[in-house]
Amino acid sequence: MATVQLWETLKDSIVAYTGLSPTTFFTLLALLLAFYYVVSGLFGSSSSNRHHQTRHFQEEELPPLRPPVQLGEITEEQLKEYDGTDNDKPLLMAIKGQIYDVSQSRMFYGPGGPYALFAGKDASRALAKMSFEEKDLTGDISGLGPFERDALQDWEYKFMEKYVKVGTIKKEVPVTDAESSGEPSESTPRDVDAVKPTKDDKSETAAAVKSDETPSNVEADKE
Repeated sequence: MATVQLWETLKDSIVAYTGLSPTTFFTLLALLLAFYYVVSGLFGSSSSNRHHQTRHFQEEELPPLRPPVQLGEITEEQLKEYDGTDNDKPLLMAIKGQIYDVSQSRMFYGPGGPYALFAGKDASRALAKMSFEEKDLTGDISGLGPFERDALQDWEYKFMEKYVKVGTIKKEVPVTDAESSGEPSESTPRDVDAVKPTKDDKSETAAAVKSDETPSNVEADKE
């Protein structure tokens, strides 16, 4: 009984507020719901496909990570070959002469990343000063202040915790002009000794002087 009264009240309300009959009202409501599900299904499927395609593209673009390879001691010039431009080589970076494999953070240190200019270099000075200038992309940390040295130490701790150390930078000893030409830079005691005449040289000199006194010269003196 209560249900019948509720239904009658609902029908009267539909007619009063919409001006439609209950049958027409529920038909339109069903059509609107069907339209909503169709549209949401189309856009939802499209968005899902785009997300799947984007993820698939990223997986194809990034090469799989390889286990770190120990390089030992290399020069700064050799380190430049590991700046991420060659996908067949690991992405390396050095701090205070210690080389780390940062391949897992290629999005930061690889080509196009915000810190790409640090890759393939010892960027100790740049990290200490938080500088992106070319002149600071060096391992020379002389003249840094206490705050900058502390900042560099923090960077080193982070790299030690996160990345694998794969080598060190070989220190190149500068060659002087004298060493490169093979000429002695100054006289040595051995050279001085070589200039001094020996006793044998004196004897040979005296013998040569005596040999100059021929018999003809002696007879000339007697006359």
